[in-house]
Amino acid sequence: MNDISEILAVMPHRYPFLLIDRVLEMDDTKIRAVKNVSANEPHFQGHFPETPVMPGVLVVEAMAQAGGFLLFSQVEDREGKLIYFTGIDKCRFRKPVVPGDQLIFEVELVAKRSTFAKIKGRALVGDEVVCEAEMMSALANR
Repeated sequence: MNDISEILAVMPHRYPFLLIDRVLEMDDTKIRAVKNVSANEPHFQGHFPETPVMPGVLVVEAMAQAGGFLLFSQVEDREGKLIYFTGIDKCRFRKPVVPGDQLIFEVELVAKRSTFAKIKGRALVGDEVVCEAEMMSALANR
């Protein structure tokens, strides 16, 4: 559905912190997005050199970015605005994510009021859930 050029047009993130590669499906309340995990990513140099594992915080951040794309794409005047991560609840890591994995993020909007939103997401590798969380955000001026 949305390739990297369309993601770059909506998201303020850039290398090395843009963590979604493609949007597969999206409507007003749900999104499915992809992150291809590559051994070339800089965090694998130290986490861990002999047994590379994607840091859980980056899995959550990538899931939040998928939700952020869903939310930010609905903001008409994005210029000069950011969506800040304001909270994480019920976060669980089920399995390590390693180079070569393809993460699929399934994120849905739970609640939205004014500039605040709550989303619920899960990250999958194949059919296995590797992470799930509820996340909160706020839209603000830069």
